[in-house]
Amino acid sequence: MKKTLTAMAVLMAASIVCTHAQTGDDYRRQYDEYSRTARQKYDNFRQKCNDDYARFVEQAWQSFSSRPALKLPDEDKPVPPRPYDIRNDSIDRRTPVELPHDEVVPAPVPQPQPAPVEPVKEQPAPETVPFTFTYCGTTMSVRLSDAHRFTLTDCSESSVAKAWSRCSQPDFDNVLRDCLALRLAYGLCDWAYLQMLRCMSEAFMGTGTDEATLLAAYIYCQSGYRMRLGRSAGSRLCMLAASRHKIYGRPYFVVDGENFYPIGSDERNLEICGAAFPKEQSLSLYMTSAPLLAMNATPPRTLQSERYADMRATVSVNRNLLDFYSGYPASEISGNFMTRWAMYANTAMDNAVRDSLYPALRRAIDGLPAKEAAECLLNFVQTAFVYEYDETVWGADRAFFSEETLFYPYCDCEDRSILFSRLVRDLLGLPVVLVYYPGHLASAVCFGDDNTTGDYIRLGNRSFVICDPTYIGAGIGVTMPGMDNTAAKVILLE
Repeated sequence: MKKTLTAMAVLMAASIVCTHAQTGDDYRRQYDEYSRTARQKYDNFRQKCNDDYARFVEQAWQSFSSRPALKLPDEDKPVPPRPYDIRNDSIDRRTPVELPHDEVVPAPVPQPQPAPVEPVKEQPAPETVPFTFTYCGTTMSVRLSDAHRFTLTDCSESSVAKAWSRCSQPDFDNVLRDCLALRLAYGLCDWAYLQMLRCMSEAFMGTGTDEATLLAAYIYCQSGYRMRLGRSAGSRLCMLAASRHKIYGRPYFVVDGENFYPIGSDERNLEICGAAFPKEQSLSLYMTSAPLLAMNATPPRTLQSERYADMRATVSVNRNLLDFYSGYPASEISGNFMTRWAMYANTAMDNAVRDSLYPALRRAIDGLPAKEAAECLLNFVQTAFVYEYDETVWGADRAFFSEETLFYPYCDCEDRSILFSRLVRDLLGLPVVLVYYPGHLASAVCFGDDNTTGDYIRLGNRSFVICDPTYIGAGIGVTMPGMDNTAAKVILLE
């Protein structure tokens, strides 16, 4: 059978050679023509998407009214800090007690950032001076020139469609490539990337102009994000961004069953274009690491544990990063408001802050058993910071990223637990969870041995020992009195 197939293949090849006796050059030309056509279709796919989008924009827009902003859930009255009587207490004498818990909240899963519908090719262009702008104190540049400027005569459908078609010409491709390169180079999360595009567009087209809104919306859309264009009664253009998370404190519009948040606008009534772009994705507010912003150091602050003299560190924080964090919206995933604390706790600390804080803490715990080292870190967080209620300081609940706790003069239980969880994971390499009681947030650490100390929560085959940064002076394994463990929610962290 094998010989028969081989013979048939030879006969077929001979027939082909006889039929096309010219030379192999014909095949080469045919292949080259096919490759050229295929490449052209590949290169023109995004252009076709934009042409279709512009035609859709010219159709009638629909009127929408915003939904009320999602309020932070009303929590129980915050549990105040309290001192612990350390007399006659030691790690060795704490009797293991397994505590119940009500629910386990899964750790948020980070997703890849959106990408253009097709790779964006570098376009040949004359050498020009890059356009420079500043975002969060960080100088950035893109290949924008006067040739890229356009004007919207009004916000009519035809005018917006015409401007969109102008932006979708190949000379904007290098600008898009530069913006995506900035996202990568500076480690910008989705929210930071959106704000960077707004900053760039307003610096180039003018603050608050419709042209700036359209430019930012175009680059944002071409980067793979789901957005919609809106128009206010005053004929001002507005961009709306879809979010995978529910954002607190911001009115939103429901379009095709998804929440869209107006960016840079507080309009409550809009005409919205329902045009969608292929493969578009909603932004995520989950952030695994801080953006790499230019350093603008705050004045040094010395932090000292009351019990352990060696637990002393002087730290400066990047003010540019604080400015970014101050505008970062609080949100929740899958309708569970406790996931917001995981998003803060899972954000890695800025490298510059780690470099100034961690060496001193490492020296203080070097050579200590894990539980003793954890006690040192716990007392550091309990006593090096001043407690105050968010409502007193900020007028409302506000969770901190770790760097914010290190900078601001006051913090509360959630800020302390977030910072402690970060220190234990980074310095000791141990798993940590957050433990939410009505009105209070604590933490728990898995030490990975069978000799469990004090109060603990069992998750599968692992025991997590309670560590409460707001029970001042208490060591590991000690639960603050009055906590209702039957209602405790365990928040898993990375």
